[in-house]
Amino acid sequence: MTESVRFATTVKRWLLGLFAACLLALAGYALLAKSGEEPSRAGQVPGVSRVMPVLVAPVKTGDMGIYLNGLGSVVPMHTVNVKSRVDGQLMKVLFQEGQLVSSGQLLAEIDPRPFEVQLTQVEGQMARDQAQLKNARLDLQRYKRLLEQGFVARQQLDTQDAMVRQLEGIVKADQGQIDNAKLQLAYSRITAPIGGRVGLRLVDPGNMVRAGDANGLLVITQLTPITVIFTIPEDSLPPVLERLKAGQDLTVDAFDREQKKKLASGKLLTVDNQIDPNTGTVRLKAVFPNEDGALFPNQFVNARLLLDVKRGVPIVPSAAIQRGAKGTFVYVVNDERTVAVRNVTLGTSQGEETSIDNGLVAEELVVVDGTEKLREGSKVDVRNQTESAGKGADGPSPDVERHTRGKRL
Repeated sequence: MTESVRFATTVKRWLLGLFAACLLALAGYALLAKSGEEPSRAGQVPGVSRVMPVLVAPVKTGDMGIYLNGLGSVVPMHTVNVKSRVDGQLMKVLFQEGQLVSSGQLLAEIDPRPFEVQLTQVEGQMARDQAQLKNARLDLQRYKRLLEQGFVARQQLDTQDAMVRQLEGIVKADQGQIDNAKLQLAYSRITAPIGGRVGLRLVDPGNMVRAGDANGLLVITQLTPITVIFTIPEDSLPPVLERLKAGQDLTVDAFDREQKKKLASGKLLTVDNQIDPNTGTVRLKAVFPNEDGALFPNQFVNARLLLDVKRGVPIVPSAAIQRGAKGTFVYVVNDERTVAVRNVTLGTSQGEETSIDNGLVAEELVVVDGTEKLREGSKVDVRNQTESAGKGADGPSPDVERHTRGKRL
């Protein structure tokens, strides 16, 4: 019994000793960590802020356009569904799908023989009626002489005169039938009513075509010139109408879906006569020469209407514009290589540049990259790139170097 008590006491002491050793080890580790932090803190000089690397750009002066943007689609000025105006068999197709044709160009031929036969018949009928008319006129002259001599009654002369007038009407009707037969013969040759691009062929040679066919033979779409119909908000309509009434030509540019590639330039043609009450927008139509075929019917485009141009305004890269609780601002680099927060009033944006209505003057330097940790009075280190990434050389750009050199002097 005594030996078991001694053994338990020994184990308990051993466990207590192990626990005490662990506590001493943890305390020593904490002291070492604290002592390691002190030198690093002691190495910092109080009151000295960190220098932030930034990219800057000078404020330049230039012209900036005021634009109205709208979504639109390309609409051809004329689209014609070419149909046959007579019934017959389609003998020849003289166009290729997608071909550009001119007005009056021969496109197809319908069998002309039935119309040629009809023309021959009415011409023969007219020759017969003309002969009868000639004979009736001669008899009328004879009756006039006999009436003067008293050999015929006045009634016979009047009857013969009526016969002549009747035959003249018959001859005139025959002439109308001849003209109609010639017209049907001309309709057997189908020509292009407008110039444009031919669509897909709808009827193959050898088929019977009729004047009442709904589909027709082909569709021609005019491509030069071509129009773009786009919409703008109703609030933007008054200045547009004001310039149209003054006779000004407003330029309209058409861009692709991503608004990166300019497709064509034209001018505003007209404004619709009503505002859509469902969307609060009004439709505008612009015309484009489209000589290079960049615009295609039913193509989606972004239209940009040039309303006015501001001359000699400060312009900065759009990346320099910052937004906060107090509005829009930029970081301006001072002579001491510190930045100051400058509130600005934005004008219009074009591409990657924005005009400034108030707050900046030309030749000032604004931060365009590295603004995340900047504050009022932060010190900066200007590190602009002059060379492309392929050359692998970094350094201040010529414009920035010129401005910073002038500040150092």
